[in-house]
Amino acid sequence: MQAIKQVEPLVESETISAWVRRWAPLIPGGEVLDLACGNGRHARHLVSLGHPVIALDHDPEMLEQAAGTGIVTSLVDLEAPGAVWPFAAGRFAGIVVTNYLHRPLIESLVASLAPDGLLVYETFSEGNEQFGKPSNPKFLLKEGEMLTWAAQQGLRVVAYEEGRVEQPKAALVQRICAVRPDFPRLAALLPPF
Repeated sequence: MQAIKQVEPLVESETISAWVRRWAPLIPGGEVLDLACGNGRHARHLVSLGHPVIALDHDPEMLEQAAGTGIVTSLVDLEAPGAVWPFAAGRFAGIVVTNYLHRPLIESLVASLAPDGLLVYETFSEGNEQFGKPSNPKFLLKEGEMLTWAAQQGLRVVAYEEGRVEQPKAALVQRICAVRPDFPRLAALLPPF
């Protein structure tokens, strides 16, 4: 029998992205994918909101830190030659991605959202090289790129931002909260500005 690891409270160095904190409460009930989860800071937050979570990463040491009650870890290198997207279409009520970009995954990732699913995505954009890493264009979004993805994938944009952030460090980012077309359009579900 496998021991269950309790989810430890977040420490200050694991601050949850303000973008994720703001939009994650809109995720409808159901399973959530934390893609490129790192040490699991967002996975733990999503569990605290009542969701079962799959925390996926290519680093076994990070997954060990991410493991906890309500979190299933998945060791997958989605960038390895011949790698395939491991999840079925329509599986997830929500998908959360921060500080990760691998463009070939976008179509499959969006396909894995349930018909009423929500995508919360935040990562670096061109110009970030002035602040350090990542600086490789392969890992930096072009201007408005997330909006283009949303349009191509038939998502409805709830919120989008592009610009400089200061926390947890100075960076240029794009971030989007987008929903599948069947997401309920009830004003009561949207938080106040």
